[in-house]
Amino acid sequence: MTSEFAIAVHAIVYLNHRQESLSSEEIAENVCVHPVRLRKILARLKKAGLVATKEGIHGGYRFEKDPEEVDLYTVCQAIGEEPVEVKSSTGDVDMDCQIASGMAGIMDQIYGEMNQACYGQLKQITIYDIDKKIFKRGD
Repeated sequence: MTSEFAIAVHAIVYLNHRQESLSSEEIAENVCVHPVRLRKILARLKKAGLVATKEGIHGGYRFEKDPEEVDLYTVCQAIGEEPVEVKSSTGDVDMDCQIASGMAGIMDQIYGEMNQACYGQLKQITIYDIDKKIFKRGD
């Protein structure tokens, strides 16, 4: 998983806490990333319906969802990433060796199982949970 997921979660938690429309520059300053990079991530969150935008002098980005209903799996899906994503594999399916020809498929299966376990964990954590931990609320 890339840092885009962490940026997205951070931005949503900040927007939820502020409860107002904020410019990408203001959000980027809090997240500590370049506003252009942040806007690319916010565009994916908007497409997924996780943030809204407002034009005009008091415009910007806003989180209007219930923080208790938005889990980190939903954010992960909006960003379009898998927790474990491997760009290349070892071995060669055409080699005359069971290890070399079978390793990529076995590893893909393991990565898939790891992703499912990660998704299960991400589904258990909401934006509200993160907010509660930051502000040490013991509901």
